[in-house]
Formats: sequence, structure tokens, C-alpha cells
Amino acid sequence: MFKLLSSGLVVFAGVACAPATVSPQLFMQPPETHQDARLEAVRGFFEKTGCPARDYSQVFLDAADDYRLDWRLLPSLSFVESTGGKSAPNNNMFGWDNGHSKFASPTAAIWGVAHQLGQSRLYRHRSLNRLLALYNPDPGYAARVKSVMQQIATVQ
Repeated sequence: MFKLLSSGLVVFAGVACAPATVSPQLFMQPPETHQDARLEAVRGFFEKTGCPARDYSQVFLDAADDYRLDWRLLPSLSFVESTGGKSAPNNNMFGWDNGHSKFASPTAAIWGVAHQLGQSRLYRHRSLNRLLALYNPDPGYAARVKSVMQQIATVQ
């Protein structure tokens, strides 16, 4: 079927194949990047407010996308609950379980809360208002979170 010749050519069923020449330029060009305006909005909001959660801006977006949540929800919850990680004992920047839950890292907290909001029967398929009322029944809570969501969306 094939025969390896000493010159480095391989013959397949009578067809000679020479190694293709690959331009080194192909490997030197940076990959094409697509700038996500949402990332700049989240990062800019946390930067403007001096929040450590800025370092997790991409994680917030990735988790929101994976669990089909509004991209502004997780950063807003973290801002309302812990001022974006400024006061987050045990990496619990969401005040999850009345602040009693412990997370291995801020990234684990983001993914854990996103999973609960996106997958648990309690939160899944709820309107934003209903989700927020379940998250924290305080009458002014939903308005505070939605106000932060609006601020994030308008950061340029």
C-alpha cells in the first residue's frame, strides 16, 4: 500500500507525496480576537468602583453564558452583596446561604452560584424579578440589583 523511500518521500499506491512547505508566518501571527463589549463594561464598572471582582470579569461572563443568565446579573449580585468582593469572607462574594457558604476561590463562588441560579428548580426559568425575590425577599433588593445591572450596561 505504501513504501517509505530513503529520500523522505512516501508513496501511496503509486502516488508520490512530498512534504508540504509551511510558512513560518502562519505561526507568528496573533490569533484573531473578538473584543466582547460586555467584558469591557463589567471590567470598567468594577474598576471605577475599586472592586477586587474586576479580576474575575471574564469568569462572570463565562458562567452567565454557560448557564444562560443575564450577563449583568452575577456581577450585580456580587456588588450588592459584597461590594464586588471587598467584603467576602470565605470567598462568598454573593452572600450565598446568608453568607454562611464557603468557596475555595472567587472563581468557585461565581461558578457555584451561576450553577444554582441556572439549574436549580428554585431559580431556573424564573423572571428576573421572581429570581431576585427568591434570592433575597427584602422589598428593595430587586431594585438595588437592577440599578447596578443598569449601571454596568452603560459603562463605556
